[in-house]
Amino acid sequence: MQEFTQQLMQWQGGNKRQLPWKNTTDAYIIWLSEVILQQTRVEQGMPYFLKFAERYPSVSHLANAPDDEVMHLWEGLGYYSRARNMLHTARFIMKELNGVFPQTYAEIRRLKGVGDYTAAAIASFAFGLPYAVVDGNVYRVLSRYFGIDTPIDLPQGKKQFAQLAQQLLYTPNPGLYNQAIMDFGNLQCTPAKPNCSNCPLNGSCVANAAGRIAALPVKSKKLVRKTRFFNFLILHTPSGGVLLRKRMAKDIWENLYEFLLLETDDQLLTHQTIGNHPFIKQLLNHYRLTFRSASGMFKQQLTHQTIYACFFEADIAQPEFFTLLQHFFEIPENEINRYALPKIINTYLANRKNDGAAQQLQLPLL
Repeated sequence: MQEFTQQLMQWQGGNKRQLPWKNTTDAYIIWLSEVILQQTRVEQGMPYFLKFAERYPSVSHLANAPDDEVMHLWEGLGYYSRARNMLHTARFIMKELNGVFPQTYAEIRRLKGVGDYTAAAIASFAFGLPYAVVDGNVYRVLSRYFGIDTPIDLPQGKKQFAQLAQQLLYTPNPGLYNQAIMDFGNLQCTPAKPNCSNCPLNGSCVANAAGRIAALPVKSKKLVRKTRFFNFLILHTPSGGVLLRKRMAKDIWENLYEFLLLETDDQLLTHQTIGNHPFIKQLLNHYRLTFRSASGMFKQQLTHQTIYACFFEADIAQPEFFTLLQHFFEIPENEINRYALPKIINTYLANRKNDGAAQQLQLPLL
């Protein structure tokens, strides 16, 4: 075990990744980077970190930010609960902790949205505390080097790897060691086609000797994704506005804004079938609608869900809001970019003027 740690630290000396949050011990900045990088590649998260660090350079700046502003800045990064948790935590620190970021592992772990990995990262990077991180990179490196085939998604496996990671930790500089093993997994011991022939650990790596690199780490079950079908209706008002609402349910995209949404069970609606939808029939009892266009299919892949969507645009004759549209509000169409929208809606809006983006409908739906 000591050999593993020594070789890893030597490797880190010549392969250190230059990232902006690595050159600070500011717990707030480190926390900000770790939350943004949860379930996110560094390349994708970097511009968001830079935006947030510039706009909110301290926990007080973030705590005082309007919710919609933060959600809009987060737009496109996904896992929006992270943004909501960040706001909650920043306000908690200002109100309950007098603006001082917690400085022990246990206190950091109690923050909303902070799990074992994030707490260990902040504790070691900001305060030099001896807590080992365990993320996807660490699982991969340790399972291959030591030949461990315990599934990493089961409690037994999580406990085994957490204990092993803690035993290997270089306690004189735990932050540097934690960064080293994560960088090693990201740059050297990669998920696909790792460079084993040029690896400083290849002589003592169990998986390399046994030809089992591709088989490790082990997961007990395959991810099953739910498929959902979203039919959006963009309602244009006589005054040149569109109707929007905020998603409040405990579902994907909570607190983002959207157009009228009809979710169907097994397929998307078409311009021939939308008039038969029960909600549209109810809507027509209160409004006169003239359909403008129907789009093709759009797709967004989330971790646990696959979203298929289509978009219909229609003019609504009356501006009055009846019960069916009570949660909607009207905005000028040219101000829609001020609101945080799901990525799939932004994709449609960006492509709506392209040829083939929408099929123009000539007849009103009465």
